[in-house]
Amino acid sequence: MQITAIFRVLGILLMFFSLSMLPPIGVAFWYGDGAWMAFVIALIITLVTGLLCWFACRHSKNELKAKDGFFIVVLFWSVLSLFGALPLMIAQHPHLTFTNAVFESVSGLTTTGATVLTGIDKLPHAILFYRQQLQFLGGMGIVVLAVAVLPMLGIGGMQLYRAENTSLAKESKLTPRVAQTAKLLWYLYVGLVVLCALAYWAAGMSLFDAICQSFSTVATGGFSTHDASMAYFNSTTINMIGCVFMLLGGTNFSLHYYALQKMNVSFYLKDIEFKTMIIVFAIVIAAVVMMFFLDHSFPNILSDLEEATFNTISIGTTTGLTVSSWQKWPYVAPILMLFLAIIGASAASTSGGMKMVRMILLVKQGSREIKRLIHPQGVIPIKLGSVIVDNNLLQAVSGFVAVLGILYVITIISLMACGLDFQSAFGNSVCALGNLGITVGANASGFGSLNVVGKWIMVVGMLAGRLEVFSLLVLFSPSFWRR
Repeated sequence: MQITAIFRVLGILLMFFSLSMLPPIGVAFWYGDGAWMAFVIALIITLVTGLLCWFACRHSKNELKAKDGFFIVVLFWSVLSLFGALPLMIAQHPHLTFTNAVFESVSGLTTTGATVLTGIDKLPHAILFYRQQLQFLGGMGIVVLAVAVLPMLGIGGMQLYRAENTSLAKESKLTPRVAQTAKLLWYLYVGLVVLCALAYWAAGMSLFDAICQSFSTVATGGFSTHDASMAYFNSTTINMIGCVFMLLGGTNFSLHYYALQKMNVSFYLKDIEFKTMIIVFAIVIAAVVMMFFLDHSFPNILSDLEEATFNTISIGTTTGLTVSSWQKWPYVAPILMLFLAIIGASAASTSGGMKMVRMILLVKQGSREIKRLIHPQGVIPIKLGSVIVDNNLLQAVSGFVAVLGILYVITIISLMACGLDFQSAFGNSVCALGNLGITVGANASGFGSLNVVGKWIMVVGMLAGRLEVFSLLVLFSPSFWRR
């Protein structure tokens, strides 16, 4: 393993990350909330640490290998979360403990949106902006951004790109070069954020709220500038804008690229994963509306439809923004939502979860096994659209789902050992591994009451979910270190 090369890269990435402290400093001065010093101190600590790592290994020119890529991805997300926690610990308000600050930082960067904070409306504007900015940075992945920059510094980026992007649809690159692909994805991502902010602003949000909520919406994050989340704005127009941009954030970004390049929306209609996602969401919305109607949960059918649509899209894309207390919904609606979050939205999107394309392949594989019982000698290929799926890929999907299932069981049992009941432990495991951010049970109103061990279990779960499990678990394989 190229240790010096890894720390050289880590140093450069930390120096770049230190620049993310500048916007909150500007916000602090603009609003005069006095929180600027915490970000100045955090900037200096992060910059100096990165500079020392780079300077000590500046002569290393070794090319990163594949396993170096996996290691630096996990190392950087872990280290970044620690440095991202600095302003939250240093600031006089909220002045979090180390565990709580790391939890909040990891939750933001992994676009989970779970929080230990209360009284969010009273936090300094700089802190509010910083929390939302963490989601913005994590939305498309810090490593993808780094890949766009590192080639210019003489550092190979292909290994980082492969290690970060383990989902199915990311095997085909949009452009021949990784740097070009990363830049392209970020142009699309930033463009959606700008459009979302403008739409929110036009719909009645303040400019500050519009920018902050757009970070959360497109990144499918879940943090908000208000304790009441989107219910604070009490606007159907704002809710519908949120639905549109959560769907766009939860859609495969290659579809956005092709649709924009050809100026043709038919690419969405031809994509089986996108169509399946819309159909699944529509079925869940219809089921929830029926439950609302039978339970008389809201004043009229239009209110039923609005509540069901927003919350289904928010939870299905693992965003976690809410317009009502969904864990108090009637019948099996909350549990239905949790299982929807386990699946998640599209691959190559900002959402978490297992991803819709994997569910499609699992269903097709199960169907094929049933057909084989009838036709044991038959050759029955599995297709995604018109493309025959390779058996190796099917085995990889089955392996991923099996490992994810085991990880869910381990997380649930571990959280129950921390004193949670089964419902709370199940909800928290979906919250962490699915990067959902909201839960049911004991921590439905926040994770501040969860004990220290439980919070660190959640931290590991959020990182595992963000890195799609294998990128993290591969480091625990003895064969990985023997290569």
